[in-house]
Amino acid sequence: MLTKPEYIGKGSNRNPKIAIVHEWLVTYAGSEKVLSEMLKEFPDADVFCLFDFSDGKFSKFYNGKVFKTSFLQGMRVFRKMYRNLLPLMALAVEQFDLSDYDIVISNSHAVAKGVITAPNQLHICYCYTPMRYAWDLQHQYLREQKIDRGLRAMVARWMLHRTRIWDLRTVNGVDSFIACSEYIARRIRKFYRRDAAVIYPGVDTDYFQMGGEKKDFYLTSSRLVPYKKIGLIVEAFRHMPDKKLVVIGDGPQYRDAVERAGPNVSVLGYQEDAVLLRHLQEAKAFIFAAEEDFGIAPIEAQACGTPVLAYGRGGASETVVDGVTGLHFWEQSVEAICDAVDRFERMVGRFDAAAIRQHACRFSNERFRVEFRDHVNALWNAHCAESEVSCPKVALPREHSFQA
Repeated sequence: MLTKPEYIGKGSNRNPKIAIVHEWLVTYAGSEKVLSEMLKEFPDADVFCLFDFSDGKFSKFYNGKVFKTSFLQGMRVFRKMYRNLLPLMALAVEQFDLSDYDIVISNSHAVAKGVITAPNQLHICYCYTPMRYAWDLQHQYLREQKIDRGLRAMVARWMLHRTRIWDLRTVNGVDSFIACSEYIARRIRKFYRRDAAVIYPGVDTDYFQMGGEKKDFYLTSSRLVPYKKIGLIVEAFRHMPDKKLVVIGDGPQYRDAVERAGPNVSVLGYQEDAVLLRHLQEAKAFIFAAEEDFGIAPIEAQACGTPVLAYGRGGASETVVDGVTGLHFWEQSVEAICDAVDRFERMVGRFDAAAIRQHACRFSNERFRVEFRDHVNALWNAHCAESEVSCPKVALPREHSFQA
């Protein structure tokens, strides 16, 4: 039985003190958008991250909150190669002193869940995935980085071996896992032998709205990195010269996408949200070929009433309803994408834009905030009951209304 901790204060009616641990801040993408929504529900939470190399470009999304960083913040020479800091990240995240907090929420796809907490603290991990490159995708990762042979490969494999040992050690420090999809809940069960609740991330369905006339082109958008398979989509449209494709996004494989593109493919690079919105509204369909943990882009497309042709594994198998809001294909291959486009062309009139949008609204930001706050509330109250600690209460959630 745990002793009642003095720092909480017997009979105190204050809200529990909350820390959110985020991996790093270099862009404003999936996990950063979720962090922004967490802070709307817990605006007084302190945020810790390994480093912030964003130069304040995204502070408006966090109401100007200043993040508390680790010693890696001083290594700005790595700002364009920050993943090279991986060998130091485990050490860095363990140095955060979180002893003043009642609830610690790690927003984790790599090392954030490795923070050290005490028995009287509640550690909740919102998990996007066990580290892909350390577990089942190690061999693919090494091939894509061209370090699958020679001395560099031996060093990389040893480092990833040590990373897996550390990663398993950190599992015991998490009191409760939340997965971003059923797919990730299965991965957590496979690698960590832990059950996880599922709360899907939110999508800004208020911004991504239907509008505009459909035009004769297909669309894909994402960071241009290997596992997103943008090059594969571009290659497929080389085999369909009568079909037009627009690619929006930037990243290491931008040049590869441009070189693969035929005259029917337009690679626009990075575009502002307004340009992306217009293309999502006007596209015949959105193409998504990645095996993604959740995948926000297909939801944004569906919120605009646009069908999605998606690889039927990972998060898209849960967010795209085959034959209703889009179509699934079952191989990451040129032939499978071409077949999906052909099937779509033959049944394009069957897709109802309003029904597609209604489905997307099930994944709204507001729905995420309600489910996440209620779950944290329930976990904290259970934690207090089990430990017989006099705990500060979590404020009841505000009244919300959203489309289920």
